[in-house]
Amino acid sequence: MARPKLLPDNFTLALVGTVIVASFLPCRGGAAVAFNWITDIAIGLLFFLHGAKLSREAIIAGATHWRLHLVVLLSTFALFPLLGLALKPVLTPLVTPALYTGILFLCTLPSTVQSSIAFTSMAKGNVPAAVCSASASSLLGIFITPALVGIVVSNHGATTGSPWHTVGNITLQLLVPFIAGQLLRPAIGKWIDRHRAMLKFVDQGSILLVVYVAFSEAVNEGIWHSISLGTLAGLLAVNILLLAAALFITAFTAKRLGFSRADQITIIFCGSKKSLASGIPMAKVIFASHAVGAVVLPLMLFHQIQLMVCAVLAQRWGARKTAPEAARENKAVGAPARR
Repeated sequence: MARPKLLPDNFTLALVGTVIVASFLPCRGGAAVAFNWITDIAIGLLFFLHGAKLSREAIIAGATHWRLHLVVLLSTFALFPLLGLALKPVLTPLVTPALYTGILFLCTLPSTVQSSIAFTSMAKGNVPAAVCSASASSLLGIFITPALVGIVVSNHGATTGSPWHTVGNITLQLLVPFIAGQLLRPAIGKWIDRHRAMLKFVDQGSILLVVYVAFSEAVNEGIWHSISLGTLAGLLAVNILLLAAALFITAFTAKRLGFSRADQITIIFCGSKKSLASGIPMAKVIFASHAVGAVVLPLMLFHQIQLMVCAVLAQRWGARKTAPEAARENKAVGAPARR
Protein backbone atom coordinates (compact mmCIF):
# COMPACT_ATOMS: atom_id res chain seq x y z
CA MET A 1 0.00 0.00 0.00
CA ALA A 2 1.41 3.39 -1.03
CA ARG A 3 2.31 5.83 1.73
CA PRO A 4 0.01 8.90 1.77
CA LYS A 5 1.81 12.01 0.43
CA LEU A 6 1.14 14.16 3.49
CA LEU A 7 1.92 11.49 6.11
CA PRO A 8 5.12 12.42 7.98
CA ASP A 9 8.12 10.26 7.08
CA ASN A 10 9.65 7.81 9.55
CA PHE A 11 12.41 10.22 10.55
CA THR A 12 9.92 12.97 11.38
CA LEU A 13 7.93 10.49 13.48
CA ALA A 14 11.17 9.54 15.23
CA LEU A 15 11.85 13.24 15.93
CA VAL A 16 8.40 13.62 17.48
CA GLY A 17 8.95 10.48 19.53
CA THR A 18 12.32 11.77 20.74
CA VAL A 19 10.74 15.04 21.90
CA ILE A 20 8.03 13.07 23.75
CA VAL A 21 10.63 10.84 25.46
CA ALA A 22 12.70 13.88 26.45
CA SER A 23 9.56 15.57 27.80
CA PHE A 24 8.78 12.69 30.16
CA LEU A 25 12.25 11.21 30.73
CA PRO A 26 14.79 14.03 30.42
CA CYS A 27 18.43 13.29 31.21
CA ARG A 28 19.74 15.01 34.33
CA GLY A 29 22.90 15.26 36.40
CA GLY A 30 25.72 12.88 35.49
CA ALA A 31 23.66 11.33 32.70
CA ALA A 32 23.26 14.76 31.09
CA VAL A 33 27.04 15.32 31.20
CA ALA A 34 27.66 11.92 29.61
CA PHE A 35 25.03 12.53 26.93
CA ASN A 36 26.61 15.91 26.13
CA TRP A 37 30.00 14.27 25.55
CA ILE A 38 28.42 11.58 23.36
CA THR A 39 26.53 14.26 21.44
CA ASP A 40 29.73 16.21 20.72
CA ILE A 41 31.33 13.04 19.32
CA ALA A 42 28.21 12.29 17.25
CA ILE A 43 28.24 15.81 15.77
CA GLY A 44 31.88 15.40 14.76
CA LEU A 45 31.07 12.03 13.15
CA LEU A 46 28.10 13.54 11.34
CA PHE A 47 30.19 16.29 9.69
CA PHE A 48 33.01 13.84 8.96
CA LEU A 49 30.54 11.75 6.96
CA HIS A 50 29.20 14.88 5.23
CA GLY A 51 32.75 15.65 4.11
CA ALA A 52 33.40 12.08 2.98
CA LYS A 53 30.12 11.88 1.03
CA LEU A 54 30.55 15.18 -0.85
CA SER A 55 31.77 14.41 -4.38
CA ARG A 56 34.18 17.00 -5.75
CA GLU A 57 33.48 15.77 -9.28
CA ALA A 58 29.76 16.58 -8.93
CA ILE A 59 30.61 20.04 -7.59
CA ILE A 60 32.94 20.78 -10.51
CA ALA A 61 30.34 19.51 -13.00
CA GLY A 62 27.78 22.09 -11.91
CA ALA A 63 30.06 24.93 -10.81
CA THR A 64 30.04 26.76 -14.16
CA HIS A 65 26.39 27.81 -13.73
CA TRP A 66 27.43 30.73 -11.52
CA ARG A 67 24.31 32.90 -12.03
CA LEU A 68 22.04 30.15 -10.73
CA HIS A 69 24.31 29.45 -7.75
CA LEU A 70 24.48 33.14 -6.88
CA VAL A 71 20.68 33.42 -6.85
CA VAL A 72 20.39 30.31 -4.63
CA LEU A 73 23.03 31.54 -2.16
CA LEU A 74 21.48 35.02 -1.99
CA SER A 75 18.08 33.46 -1.34
CA THR A 76 19.49 31.19 1.37
CA PHE A 77 21.73 33.63 3.22
CA ALA A 78 20.25 37.06 2.39
CA LEU A 79 16.55 36.72 1.50
CA PHE A 80 15.66 34.49 4.46
CA PRO A 81 17.32 36.66 7.15
CA LEU A 82 15.73 39.77 5.63
CA LEU A 83 12.33 38.03 5.67
CA GLY A 84 12.81 37.03 9.31
CA LEU A 85 13.60 40.62 10.26
CA ALA A 86 11.01 42.29 8.01
CA LEU A 87 8.21 40.04 9.28
CA LYS A 88 9.03 40.70 12.94
CA PRO A 89 5.87 42.84 13.53
CA VAL A 90 3.78 39.93 12.21
CA LEU A 91 5.74 37.13 13.86
CA THR A 92 6.34 38.40 17.40
CA PRO A 93 2.63 38.53 18.41
CA LEU A 94 2.33 34.87 17.37
CA VAL A 95 5.36 33.36 19.12
CA THR A 96 7.48 33.82 22.24
CA PRO A 97 10.81 35.73 22.11
CA ALA A 98 12.71 32.43 22.41
CA LEU A 99 10.83 30.94 19.44
CA TYR A 100 11.40 34.11 17.42
CA THR A 101 15.12 33.62 18.07
CA GLY A 102 14.68 30.10 16.67
CA ILE A 103 12.99 31.52 13.57
CA LEU A 104 15.87 33.96 13.02
CA PHE A 105 18.33 31.08 13.48
CA LEU A 106 16.36 29.02 10.95
CA CYS A 107 16.68 31.92 8.48
CA THR A 108 20.49 31.86 8.71
CA LEU A 109 20.89 28.15 7.92
CA PRO A 110 22.16 26.58 4.67
CA SER A 111 19.95 24.70 2.25
CA THR A 112 19.33 20.98 2.45
CA VAL A 113 21.39 18.68 0.22
CA GLN A 114 19.67 15.32 -0.26
CA SER A 115 16.06 16.48 -0.42
CA SER A 116 16.83 19.52 -2.61
CA ILE A 117 18.50 17.23 -5.16
CA ALA A 118 15.77 14.60 -4.89
CA PHE A 119 12.93 17.09 -5.41
CA THR A 120 14.78 18.77 -8.30
CA SER A 121 15.16 15.39 -9.97
CA MET A 122 11.47 14.51 -9.43
CA ALA A 123 10.38 17.84 -10.94
CA LYS A 124 12.74 17.48 -13.98
CA GLY A 125 14.99 20.33 -12.92
CA ASN A 126 18.72 20.85 -13.45
CA VAL A 127 20.12 18.11 -11.20
CA PRO A 128 23.90 18.78 -11.66
CA ALA A 129 23.31 22.44 -10.77
CA ALA A 130 21.22 21.37 -7.75
CA VAL A 131 24.06 19.12 -6.54
CA CYS A 132 26.49 22.02 -6.83
CA SER A 133 24.24 24.67 -5.26
CA ALA A 134 23.04 22.55 -2.35
CA SER A 135 26.53 21.24 -1.58
CA ALA A 136 28.09 24.72 -1.79
CA SER A 137 25.36 26.07 0.50
CA SER A 138 26.03 23.32 3.05
CA LEU A 139 29.78 23.93 2.99
CA LEU A 140 29.58 27.75 3.09
CA GLY A 141 26.99 27.55 5.86
CA ILE A 142 29.70 26.34 8.25
CA PHE A 143 31.23 29.83 7.96
CA ILE A 144 28.26 32.04 7.04
CA THR A 145 25.65 30.80 9.55
CA PRO A 146 27.66 31.64 12.71
CA ALA A 147 28.47 35.09 11.25
CA LEU A 148 24.79 35.73 10.46
CA VAL A 149 23.76 34.51 13.90
CA GLY A 150 26.17 37.03 15.40
CA ILE A 151 24.68 39.84 13.29
CA VAL A 152 20.98 38.95 13.15
CA VAL A 153 20.19 36.91 16.26
CA SER A 154 22.39 38.52 18.91
CA ASN A 155 20.92 41.93 18.10
CA HIS A 156 17.43 40.66 18.97
CA GLY A 157 17.81 39.52 22.53
CA ALA A 158 19.64 36.20 22.18
CA THR A 159 22.87 35.40 23.98
CA THR A 160 25.21 33.32 21.86
CA GLY A 161 28.42 33.80 23.83
CA SER A 162 31.74 35.23 22.64
CA PRO A 163 32.05 35.35 18.82
CA TRP A 164 35.61 33.98 19.04
CA HIS A 165 34.43 31.16 21.27
CA THR A 166 31.69 30.32 18.74
CA VAL A 167 34.17 30.38 15.83
CA GLY A 168 36.51 28.09 17.77
CA ASN A 169 33.71 25.62 18.54
CA ILE A 170 32.48 25.64 14.93
CA THR A 171 36.02 25.05 13.65
CA LEU A 172 36.76 22.23 16.08
CA GLN A 173 33.43 20.39 16.04
CA LEU A 174 32.22 20.96 12.47
CA LEU A 175 34.91 22.21 10.09
CA VAL A 176 37.82 20.00 11.17
CA PRO A 177 35.80 16.75 10.88
CA PHE A 178 34.35 17.95 7.55
CA ILE A 179 37.82 18.64 6.09
CA ALA A 180 39.07 15.31 7.45
CA GLY A 181 36.22 13.55 5.64
CA GLN A 182 37.05 15.36 2.39
CA LEU A 183 40.75 14.49 2.68
CA LEU A 184 39.96 10.83 3.35
CA ARG A 185 37.36 10.57 0.56
CA PRO A 186 39.86 9.06 -1.93
CA ALA A 187 40.47 6.24 0.56
CA ILE A 188 36.97 5.69 1.93
CA GLY A 189 34.72 7.35 -0.68
CA LYS A 190 33.82 4.13 -2.52
CA TRP A 191 32.95 2.38 0.75
CA ILE A 192 30.85 5.40 1.80
CA ASP A 193 28.99 5.39 -1.54
CA ARG A 194 28.27 1.65 -1.27
CA HIS A 195 26.88 1.98 2.27
CA ARG A 196 24.86 5.20 2.01
CA ALA A 197 21.69 3.47 3.23
CA MET A 198 23.44 2.23 6.36
CA LEU A 199 25.18 5.54 6.99
CA LYS A 200 21.84 7.32 6.82
CA PHE A 201 21.08 5.79 10.21
CA VAL A 202 24.30 7.32 11.59
CA ASP A 203 23.19 10.73 10.27
CA GLN A 204 19.69 10.43 11.66
CA GLY A 205 20.82 8.84 14.92
CA SER A 206 23.19 11.76 15.54
CA ILE A 207 20.39 14.27 14.99
CA LEU A 208 17.98 12.36 17.25
CA LEU A 209 20.63 12.28 19.98
CA VAL A 210 21.16 16.05 19.74
CA VAL A 211 17.39 16.62 19.84
CA TYR A 212 17.03 14.42 22.92
CA VAL A 213 19.80 16.25 24.80
CA ALA A 214 18.52 19.68 23.71
CA PHE A 215 14.94 19.01 24.72
CA SER A 216 15.99 17.36 27.97
CA GLU A 217 17.75 20.58 28.92
CA ALA A 218 14.76 22.62 27.72
CA VAL A 219 12.32 20.49 29.74
CA ASN A 220 14.51 20.88 32.82
CA GLU A 221 14.28 24.65 32.24
CA GLY A 222 10.45 24.46 31.91
CA ILE A 223 9.96 24.90 28.14
CA TRP A 224 6.47 23.33 28.10
CA HIS A 225 5.30 25.70 30.83
CA SER A 226 6.13 28.70 28.61
CA ILE A 227 4.78 27.35 25.28
CA SER A 228 1.01 26.92 24.97
CA LEU A 229 -1.02 25.21 22.24
CA GLY A 230 -1.87 28.67 20.94
CA THR A 231 1.83 29.49 20.66
CA LEU A 232 2.48 26.23 18.77
CA ALA A 233 -0.36 27.10 16.39
CA GLY A 234 1.20 30.53 15.91
CA LEU A 235 4.56 28.91 15.19
CA LEU A 236 2.92 26.69 12.58
CA ALA A 237 1.41 29.75 10.88
CA VAL A 238 4.76 31.57 10.98
CA ASN A 239 6.56 28.66 9.30
CA ILE A 240 3.92 28.37 6.59
CA LEU A 241 4.13 32.12 5.94
CA LEU A 242 7.93 32.04 5.76
CA LEU A 243 8.02 29.08 3.35
CA ALA A 244 5.27 30.55 1.15
CA ALA A 245 7.13 33.86 0.90
CA ALA A 246 10.40 32.10 0.00
CA LEU A 247 8.74 29.90 -2.64
CA PHE A 248 6.96 32.86 -4.24
CA ILE A 249 10.00 35.15 -4.28
CA THR A 250 12.40 32.51 -5.65
CA ALA A 251 9.91 31.49 -8.35
CA PHE A 252 9.22 35.10 -9.35
CA THR A 253 12.90 36.08 -9.36
CA ALA A 254 14.05 33.03 -11.35
CA LYS A 255 11.40 33.67 -14.00
CA ARG A 256 12.13 37.41 -14.25
CA LEU A 257 15.86 36.75 -14.63
CA GLY A 258 15.16 34.58 -17.68
CA PHE A 259 16.27 31.19 -16.37
CA SER A 260 15.07 28.06 -18.16
CA ARG A 261 12.26 26.00 -16.64
CA ALA A 262 14.76 23.39 -15.39
CA ASP A 263 16.90 26.08 -13.75
CA GLN A 264 13.84 27.75 -12.22
CA ILE A 265 12.93 24.46 -10.54
CA THR A 266 16.46 24.13 -9.16
CA ILE A 267 16.43 27.68 -7.79
CA ILE A 268 13.03 27.19 -6.14
CA PHE A 269 13.93 23.94 -4.37
CA CYS A 270 17.51 24.82 -3.40
CA GLY A 271 16.71 28.42 -2.46
CA SER A 272 13.62 27.85 -0.30
CA LYS A 273 14.71 25.01 1.99
CA LYS A 274 16.62 24.83 5.25
CA SER A 275 18.82 22.03 6.55
CA LEU A 276 17.78 20.18 9.69
CA ALA A 277 20.92 18.01 9.47
CA SER A 278 23.19 21.08 9.68
CA GLY A 279 20.94 23.26 11.82
CA ILE A 280 20.53 21.09 14.90
CA PRO A 281 24.26 20.38 15.40
CA MET A 282 25.04 24.07 14.76
CA ALA A 283 22.48 25.14 17.35
CA LYS A 284 24.14 22.80 19.86
CA VAL A 285 27.50 24.47 19.20
CA ILE A 286 26.36 28.12 18.94
CA PHE A 287 23.71 28.49 21.66
CA ALA A 288 23.73 27.94 25.39
CA SER A 289 22.44 24.46 26.24
CA HIS A 290 19.32 25.65 28.05
CA ALA A 291 18.22 27.63 24.93
CA VAL A 292 18.75 24.96 22.27
CA GLY A 293 15.35 23.26 22.68
CA ALA A 294 13.35 26.41 21.92
CA VAL A 295 15.78 27.43 19.17
CA VAL A 296 15.45 24.18 17.19
CA LEU A 297 11.68 23.78 17.59
CA PRO A 298 10.84 26.16 14.68
CA LEU A 299 13.40 24.35 12.49
CA MET A 300 11.93 20.92 13.24
CA LEU A 301 8.45 22.16 12.29
CA PHE A 302 9.71 23.98 9.19
CA HIS A 303 11.51 20.80 8.11
CA GLN A 304 8.30 18.78 7.94
CA ILE A 305 6.30 21.57 6.27
CA GLN A 306 8.93 22.07 3.55
CA LEU A 307 9.08 18.33 2.85
CA MET A 308 5.30 18.00 2.48
CA VAL A 309 4.88 21.12 0.34
CA CYS A 310 7.91 20.46 -1.88
CA ALA A 311 6.90 16.81 -2.38
CA VAL A 312 3.52 17.93 -3.77
CA LEU A 313 5.15 20.59 -5.99
CA ALA A 314 7.81 18.19 -7.28
CA GLN A 315 5.27 15.54 -8.23
CA ARG A 316 3.03 18.10 -9.92
CA TRP A 317 5.85 19.73 -11.89
CA GLY A 318 7.39 16.35 -12.74
CA ALA A 319 4.12 15.25 -14.32
CA ARG A 320 4.19 18.18 -16.78
CA LYS A 321 5.68 17.58 -20.19
CA THR A 322 8.70 19.68 -21.09
CA ALA A 323 8.85 21.39 -24.50
CA PRO A 324 11.22 18.76 -26.00
CA GLU A 325 9.00 15.94 -24.71
CA ALA A 326 5.86 17.55 -26.15
CA ALA A 327 7.63 18.11 -29.49
CA ARG A 328 8.72 14.47 -29.66
CA GLU A 329 5.19 13.28 -28.85
CA ASN A 330 3.66 15.58 -31.47
CA LYS A 331 6.18 14.38 -34.04
CA ALA A 332 5.39 10.76 -33.20
CA VAL A 333 1.62 11.37 -33.49
CA GLY A 334 1.98 13.22 -36.80
CA ALA A 335 4.34 10.70 -38.37
CA PRO A 336 2.80 8.40 -41.03
CA ALA A 337 2.30 4.83 -39.96
CA ARG A 338 4.86 2.37 -41.35
CA ARG A 339 3.62 -0.46 -43.53
